[in-house]
Amino acid sequence: MRKFLHILITCLVLPTLAQANAIRLKDLVEFDGVRGNDLVGYGLVVGLDGTGDGLRNSPFTEEIMTNILERLGVNVSGEQFRPKNVAAVFVTATLPPFARVGGTIDATVSAIGDSSSLLGGTLIMTPLNAADGQIYAVAQGTILAGGAVAEGDAATVTQGVPTSGVIPSGARVEREIDFDLSSLNSMRLALREPDFTTAGRIERAINNEFGRNVAVMRDSGTVEVNIQRTNARSTAHAVGRMENVLVEPQRKARVVVDQRSGTIVMGSDVRISNVAVAQGNLTLRVEEAPLVSQPNPFADGETVVVPRTGAAIEEEDGIQLAEVPETTSLSEVVSGLNALGVSPRDMIDILKSLKAAGALHAEFVVR
Repeated sequence: MRKFLHILITCLVLPTLAQANAIRLKDLVEFDGVRGNDLVGYGLVVGLDGTGDGLRNSPFTEEIMTNILERLGVNVSGEQFRPKNVAAVFVTATLPPFARVGGTIDATVSAIGDSSSLLGGTLIMTPLNAADGQIYAVAQGTILAGGAVAEGDAATVTQGVPTSGVIPSGARVEREIDFDLSSLNSMRLALREPDFTTAGRIERAINNEFGRNVAVMRDSGTVEVNIQRTNARSTAHAVGRMENVLVEPQRKARVVVDQRSGTIVMGSDVRISNVAVAQGNLTLRVEEAPLVSQPNPFADGETVVVPRTGAAIEEEDGIQLAEVPETTSLSEVVSGLNALGVSPRDMIDILKSLKAAGALHAEFVVR
């Protein structure tokens, strides 16, 4: 009876653990054709508090300001502008998939001249073009800059980046992307991190969801789904059903090291073979203390400098030769390295040596 209960508990716990490590398909792949499109425009920001472009250094600011005023019916030919409250900017945005005319998207505004701050500025109506040269949105509104500037006669303090800001929902969609999702007979799923094992698991999970063979793995980064075989009401219904399928991804064992900050990140699949490690610091100290010998007053003689050098070698009490056993989990790898009592930067050197010795079984990435 006790053995039966043990088997029953094991059968109940294992599916729970598998589900705990599973990730939704929408977080692992990109659906073919369902993506955003980049937009860019060139515009003018007005209403700045004396932090605009210097028109002598930024002639393009004067040019765009002249064009805008002439479109509004103001004759400015031959006039000389010297305002300090305008700045030329680039406006960027991303047109999301299936965006419809009249919808709004966020816009990012960045100064391109010598303006010192866009705080309090207002972007004048700016068309946003895609790579095909067509206008897909128009941006306008008050800029929310993420910085501050305080200056005086002898000092200036800047916090954040006041020359860049955003306009939430500041661009209105004027043109739609021609893409008919319902006309697709098949759809490719592109893995964000290509892996044959993960692609195979995605194939099986989708086939289990629909109860028939509708998905096939093409390579480590692509799984193709036959939409017609899913018997879904539409392609959108099929995608909505697939994107919430749970899959447990498989990734390469990887160790990422940032030498500038001393940061070490290791995946859970990192393994270390049985190896012995010793780490210590050797300090060589050389001190020069020359002695000057001078003759007596009014005596015949020369001043002589007698060199005196003190040299010593110091070795910190250390960390003796320690054995790091073969490990089966990340926690044991970390415990084995921490047992040496080394700092993160010393640990980076140890990991490099382990990789060179062939004892570290993982991809080693140094940044």
